[in-house]
Amino acid sequence: MVKVYLSRKGIEFTEHNVSKDREALKRLVGMGFRTTPVTVIGDQKVVGYTPAKLEKALVSEGLSI
Repeated sequence: MVKVYLSRKGIEFTEHNVSKDREALKRLVGMGFRTTPVTVIGDQKVVGYTPAKLEKALVSEGLSI
């Protein structure tokens, strides 16, 4: 759902599939997370699919209005 949300807003993103990419899994765990999705927007990390939190992070980075 996060991918759909970002795509509909025209926001470019890079997906890292932790089930196929061991380094991506190490980065996720290194950030202190063991669940997905984790969306990194600037210095903010949004866990799960919460449109209000995603929007707040996007606005703080000047990526959405």
